[in-house]
Amino acid sequence: MILVPPDRLGADILTALIEEFILQEGTDYGRYETALANKTEQVRRQIDKGEVFITYDEQTESCNLLTKREYQRYQDSLV
Repeated sequence: MILVPPDRLGADILTALIEEFILQEGTDYGRYETALANKTEQVRRQIDKGEVFITYDEQTESCNLLTKREYQRYQDSLV
């Protein structure tokens, strides 16, 4: 698994990746419904803060977003 710096992706690709992640997860953002644009911005801020990573899996040739904790678990499983 390779970490992909967000600045290596075009804005449209990054947005599409984030939106796909949000729609896959069906994430619940609390008591009130949040618009997709707001959810996208929340995830983008998490990426900028280093709380969420963009990864590329060479075996499946796919990108995904992982939280810092999920990525650390993956790294620990390799040891």
